[in-house]
Amino acid sequence: MSEKVPQTFKNHARFDPLFHFFLVPVAAITMFGTIWRLIQQPSMTSGWRVVIALAAVVAVFKIRLCALRVQDRVIRLEERPRLERLLPEPLRSKIGQLSEPQLIALRFASDGEVAGLVEKTLAGNLAPKQIKEAIVNWRPDNFRV
Repeated sequence: MSEKVPQTFKNHARFDPLFHFFLVPVAAITMFGTIWRLIQQPSMTSGWRVVIALAAVVAVFKIRLCALRVQDRVIRLEERPRLERLLPEPLRSKIGQLSEPQLIALRFASDGEVAGLVEKTLAGNLAPKQIKEAIVNWRPDNFRV
């Protein structure tokens, strides 16, 4: 059995094959096909098919975004108690100053370096990408899609 490659900043982005390689292409092809049909044979039926295809495209992306939003909420709920447990008192009282994207990025920081990263984040208002780039000991999140 082959070993998994350790997760890092460079390889942490993930694809959901059914979404990225099936749903999105099918929705895009359907959308363009119905528009092409409307151009070739304008009618109320062709126009309505474009509206239906557009609704399907919107639904595909809304479903994806809702799932990601729920994951973000769960991560936020997991990270706040983790930070309360790991941070020294002066920093613990500032957890509320971290934005949701910052909390989500900090989930990758190991327990040993999270305090230093929180301090840097609060001092410099680091963006999530900057936080992730600053992580030395990556804590993988293999459940995120």
